[in-house]
Amino acid sequence: MISTRRADFFGPSRPTVFARDAAIATSHPLATAAGLEILQAGGNAMDAALAAVATQCVVEPAMTGIGGDCFVLYAPQGKPTVAINGSGRAPAAASVEALKAAGLTDEIPRTSAHAVTIPGAVSAWTRLHADHGSLPLDRLFMRAIDYAENGYPIAQRVAFDWADEAPLLAQDENASAFFLSGGAPLRAGQRHAQPLLGQRLREIANQGAAAFYEGATAASLVRYLNGLGGLHTLDDFAAMKDGAFYTTPIATDYRGCTIEECPPNGQGVAALMLLNILREFDLGDGLSLVDRVHLHAEATKLVYHNRDALLGDPSAMTVPVETLLAPETARRLAARIDMSRALPPVLWDEPAHADTVYLCVVDRDGNMVSFINSIFHAFGSTRIDPATGVLLHSRGSSFRLIEGHPNAIAPGKRPMHTIIPGLLRRDGEAIGVFGVMGGHYQAAGQAALLSGLLDRGLDPQTAIDAPRSFAFDGVLEIEPTYPEEVLADLAERGHRLKVAVEPIGGAQLIVREQGGLLLAASDPRKDGCALGV
Repeated sequence: MISTRRADFFGPSRPTVFARDAAIATSHPLATAAGLEILQAGGNAMDAALAAVATQCVVEPAMTGIGGDCFVLYAPQGKPTVAINGSGRAPAAASVEALKAAGLTDEIPRTSAHAVTIPGAVSAWTRLHADHGSLPLDRLFMRAIDYAENGYPIAQRVAFDWADEAPLLAQDENASAFFLSGGAPLRAGQRHAQPLLGQRLREIANQGAAAFYEGATAASLVRYLNGLGGLHTLDDFAAMKDGAFYTTPIATDYRGCTIEECPPNGQGVAALMLLNILREFDLGDGLSLVDRVHLHAEATKLVYHNRDALLGDPSAMTVPVETLLAPETARRLAARIDMSRALPPVLWDEPAHADTVYLCVVDRDGNMVSFINSIFHAFGSTRIDPATGVLLHSRGSSFRLIEGHPNAIAPGKRPMHTIIPGLLRRDGEAIGVFGVMGGHYQAAGQAALLSGLLDRGLDPQTAIDAPRSFAFDGVLEIEPTYPEEVLADLAERGHRLKVAVEPIGGAQLIVREQGGLLLAASDPRKDGCALGV
């Protein structure tokens, strides 16, 4: 997907990275470097991905951590893609009735112990390593442990996000002690260390998942959560040790390619539904910029309305994925789009968030990994166990307290997830791995990114750099790089506009050209980079 368009070497954009043998792209330069080091040491794509994500759990603490969840797509060269679901489950004692008896009514607050499902990331990491890794975990975690124990310099976008959350961190004495200095957020360039997190990584490297889900760490986490009113037990944690599981990806075809996603409880089906709707339109260069933004907004509203009402743990879904992805569903939804005016706004009653890391790797043998790890909100629940240094996610806050809803909390249930890794195939061959960070934006962002690649022929970096917009919660948020005349036209069509004060999402992408050349790109909206060998 090398674009025939001439690059603008006077512009601010970085060029797409070309690599001969292997490539990695992450949202943080230290994570990219850690993964590249593993590739250069003979490690494979899964080794590099694990090294990179462990590093990000240290150097991007607002975005991810070992107290979170993950989803992964892995395409071994010449073989079908496998998906792993590393999302945690609610405690066995959790239910709508139990939480309402505890005083909750409409929603689960992000700082509540009830927002903490049993973290699934470590279970997924250790299973992926056992099945697909080649180097020992202590080697893979070496950089992450070093940064945790001896400190790392805070990157600029990390500092920007950190400052936003300082008032909330200050409300928890443990979070304040770990992540603030004199009550103030740390600044770009300052050194930050998490020695306790380094200890946990050492234990996981030596003892596997048992180091997190059994023994002293699990006992401490249960005591800590129970002290906050949580219903967690040692049995809940022990059950998650082997809780990550493989599943079959779901897919749709778009412009001659097959797009693969993890199945629910993730929202990958929403990304595929969006592509199915866009497939009904011509999105080539002949489409004006304002029509392109309008069409994406209208399709997003339709799909997210269905997502919010229908998605959750597959055991509780009443509409099968096959129906949601059926061609007649796409045609029916596409027929509702009026290019001259905006549909009525759709208001959401789920928590919004934008805090996740995504990375992708292709190794010298052609194996591809698409990997996403999240703690849901920035700094998750903000609840950090002072004895273990484990910052706990807030994914359970997306559960609904409505009996009968597909996403209603229930014993051992997994909530609907927004984190979605993606994988691209052509004629059955895996040719690319991609992902978009940014909470609810992820499905819409993936559709826009792939449209840039496949409809407009943009190269990977240009497709990532393109201005973004997102129709959500009755508002069309739009980055300030759009021309004024586009904003005026959108307002005239009935969109309620909001100019974004922060970048919308972030993305990574690696594609393989015929002949084997790798093209890698990383979003300038984050601190990260793409590198190759």
